[in-house]
Amino acid sequence: MNSESDYIKTVFGLKLKQQRQRKNWSLQDLAVKTGLSKSYLNEIENGKKYPKHDKIIQLSEALNCTFDDLVSTKLDKSLAPFNEILQSDFFKEVPLELFGINKNNLISIISDAPKKVTAFINALIEISQNYNLGKERFYFAVLRSFQELYDNYFPEIEEKVGIFTQENHLKTGKNLKSDLLEKILSEKFSYTIQSENFEMYGTLDNLRSLLIPEKRLLLLNQKLEKDQKTFILAKEIGFNVLELKNRPNTYSWLDFGSFEEILNNFYASYFAGALLISKEPVIDKTSDFFRQNAWEPKSFESLISSFTHSPETFYYRLTNILSAEMGIKDLFYLCLIKKKNSDKIQILKELHLNHQQAPHANATNEHYCRRWIAVKNLDHLKENETLTDAQISHYKDQGISYLVISTSQKNPFSDGSNRSYCLGILLNPPTIKKISFVKSPSLPTINVGVTCESCSIADCEVRQAPPVRLEKEHFNMSMKNAVEKIRKNFEDAQG
Repeated sequence: MNSESDYIKTVFGLKLKQQRQRKNWSLQDLAVKTGLSKSYLNEIENGKKYPKHDKIIQLSEALNCTFDDLVSTKLDKSLAPFNEILQSDFFKEVPLELFGINKNNLISIISDAPKKVTAFINALIEISQNYNLGKERFYFAVLRSFQELYDNYFPEIEEKVGIFTQENHLKTGKNLKSDLLEKILSEKFSYTIQSENFEMYGTLDNLRSLLIPEKRLLLLNQKLEKDQKTFILAKEIGFNVLELKNRPNTYSWLDFGSFEEILNNFYASYFAGALLISKEPVIDKTSDFFRQNAWEPKSFESLISSFTHSPETFYYRLTNILSAEMGIKDLFYLCLIKKKNSDKIQILKELHLNHQQAPHANATNEHYCRRWIAVKNLDHLKENETLTDAQISHYKDQGISYLVISTSQKNPFSDGSNRSYCLGILLNPPTIKKISFVKSPSLPTINVGVTCESCSIADCEVRQAPPVRLEKEHFNMSMKNAVEKIRKNFEDAQG
């Protein structure tokens, strides 16, 4: 809550509503019995107003409860689980208004069915504990949901990028020089920028940049490649142009203080992507690529290289453009990582602009399907190689198919891991009309699953674990069928 006063008003409103509902009274009933207006009582119950002493006496007498029953901030058992939430920074840290949720509406839901909502929240807490869902993962899940609700397209940021490029006479694209961005940061935003050897600080070897805000000093790891440096500078400009004050000062992410930091970091990154890869040329060239009759990996690599040296930046930029500007609305983006000297595959980033949710990350250490093109690329990747390929992935258990394009490369920083970036486009009639090479003979169709533990492909040559979750589902189904047979047998016998 924003203040102690807000907390007290909210608790009073909850308790008043609870007392009223115990008597099965409407707001109008309470208004008649107290002489207070219905609108005034509604504002009290929604935590907007706190009544004066004489009004509280009127309410307690009408409800046949004590003065202390209403003014005490101690909540009874049915509302107790919300005490910690109400006193925490929950409403401040997670900006519910982004999702069209009013704080008072949420309080109203809580007070309408306290036991059911309590059970629901307790279930969420238990699930989060079982799956090791900490605050950080929760906030990033909220951010992904926010992106997905808006199709990961934010026209107000696109517009500000356009204004900024015009005012500074910039020619965007891969030829945008980092020197020019440094000059803008120095002259327009009073930055000092210097390259630094982070190796001498031990564990900071993998740190890409550090901002010391008091001095407006931006330190860049001297190991940065040109594209990495350009992106960081573009993102720093984004923080300033968008006037984002609450923000992280390190890249990559080390810690965060609130959801606002995560959201602002995303906004600045979006600005950087839009600045480095202009919208209109991407639409034109990607449309031309989709009109080709055959899938050719080199053609897609050429498409990427016409905009950037960074496949990751290009793949992610497509998630901004395809849905909002090209009408391809059902898609997903994944960044997978395979660390050096390890066979384990992890999903580092994911975004789903559809309702299918396949594939998706999991936190249970299950084995991602080795038939995914992005995983196969990771296995086949050679030193200093960039590998691009595609397939039609048919999710047999869900009955859906995606065109999946993937590019893999050695992580351009220093940890020795390999990364795969992939874009999946749901194959439905509108999409098939837009992508001519979907029926190309060079594009294989492969049956895939999500994880080995939940996959029904019986003859999979690359299975990493038995389908234990699927087997459990089949066992439960067989038990249900047996129970149904027993029940029917006894019904027939008695009929």
